[in-house]
Amino acid sequence: MNNFLKYIFLGSLCLTAVSCSDLDQMNVSPNSTSDVPSNMLMEGAEKWAMDNIYDVWFSGRQCLPYSQQWSQRNYTEEDRYQVRESTNNSYFNYLYMGMANFDKVVKLNSDDATKVKNATFGANENQIAAAMIMKVWLMDVITDTWGNVPYSDISKLESDNIMYCKYDDQKDIYAGMIKDLTTAVNMIDASQSAFTSGDIIFGGDASKWKKFGNSLKCRLAIHLSKVDPNWKSYIADALKSGVMESNDDAAKFTYVASGSDYCQFYKGFFTDGRNDFTIARPLVDIMKGQRDSLNNKQHPWEGTLDPRLSVYTTPNADGVYQGIPYAAPTGTQDKFRASSPNWYSTKPMVVQKTYAVPLMTYAELKFILCEYNGYDVADYKDGIKASLQYWYDLAGKSISNTTIDAYVNAVSGNVNAESCALQKYIDLYTNGTEAWTEIRRTGYPEQLIRPGEITCIYDGSKVAFTPLSETKGDIIERVKYPTNESTLNGDNWKAAVAKLTDGTNNYYSKMYWDVRVSKYNHPANK
Repeated sequence: MNNFLKYIFLGSLCLTAVSCSDLDQMNVSPNSTSDVPSNMLMEGAEKWAMDNIYDVWFSGRQCLPYSQQWSQRNYTEEDRYQVRESTNNSYFNYLYMGMANFDKVVKLNSDDATKVKNATFGANENQIAAAMIMKVWLMDVITDTWGNVPYSDISKLESDNIMYCKYDDQKDIYAGMIKDLTTAVNMIDASQSAFTSGDIIFGGDASKWKKFGNSLKCRLAIHLSKVDPNWKSYIADALKSGVMESNDDAAKFTYVASGSDYCQFYKGFFTDGRNDFTIARPLVDIMKGQRDSLNNKQHPWEGTLDPRLSVYTTPNADGVYQGIPYAAPTGTQDKFRASSPNWYSTKPMVVQKTYAVPLMTYAELKFILCEYNGYDVADYKDGIKASLQYWYDLAGKSISNTTIDAYVNAVSGNVNAESCALQKYIDLYTNGTEAWTEIRRTGYPEQLIRPGEITCIYDGSKVAFTPLSETKGDIIERVKYPTNESTLNGDNWKAAVAKLTDGTNNYYSKMYWDVRVSKYNHPANK
């Protein structure tokens, strides 16, 4: 990745803080060029989005703990839902800045004054489509984190001189995202390149962008499966247009080892020197086929070891795969650190410089289709096989067909909502945003630790998971709106808060698509 390209897009942002404050607050560096070609903007936009989602703050201290894939080894306040306001303000802005970056690519390829020049770097409509797909992918992360958020006004900040964005209802945001994906995939000409350079995700392959756009449409549709009677038609349309067909079509951003272009998980550990994270016990126990004896929870395929465990993490000093208790109070983790893996000394692939962060895997699509087809056994098995092969290939290791078949057979005795959700959850490793969404949507895995349940035994006493923010007895449902919005976009912020449960800016208001009435309620698809 060209070092010159890494941050060049920062000087050409159409917005610097799309938290909808006065446009006079924009920052434009006088030392940065304002005439940046679209391929360079796309590279920078992709990296900006990946760096600010797959890092040790938004992922490491929020989404990965919320999904109980990771837990902190030292200070567990964030694992227990004590969100730092400064961090929340920053990432709300950062993710909207990412939206602005992709929107700039769209505008450069739409404006008569710039599109001819930028056609040199790929077909204009293909570039527009790829940027639109990434805007939807990023918008999905935003809305599934905070709920009702600014959406329809975002692109009007420059063109229509709108200074303060209203908050759209999540129902309308989803409808807009489905529409935008349909528009994007329909404009793609797979016979032409999307980008001649600068596209790290698919190397400019327009056909792969189309498959990703349609597969992402399936993801959004399954999110809506409890609330939108048209959800199956969205998937049917996507399948007709063309979805991912193999692991070769997976959407991932591969970092490089040169310069400072390495994965942000690596940066957190080895540049910033923070040995703060490790794999959480609930995920390890699920993958080891172990029941949760502390909370008397069963396991659907007890005694079956998941082959992916050896590529997701490393063993402890005794050669045992062990996760650290999830969200035990700060001060108790010291007892468990010695028996949990120390990623600082033995690096698994997720904290390597060149880790390829997953936007969406082919296996995830197969689990979506498994649910779509009434928990189809063939889709389920195909998803597991694809996941095993994907993760071993990503780690640079081989796995035999014998091992794959043995595991698939062991976990396929009863293909239903739980087994499908559990396998999808395992495949979504390090994609904490989507794993957290699926937990809230389905109620699975049941093996996760809910507030009030026992997370560990410490000095002979049972220690319960005690959140530091009110969650109404379930896992965190959303992140509060950032405090900056209450001052910079006050009227719209107040209107949005008024729509939340109890009319307060809280952590327990449910997403539009979450119709569960209790933590272990698993609603059937309509």
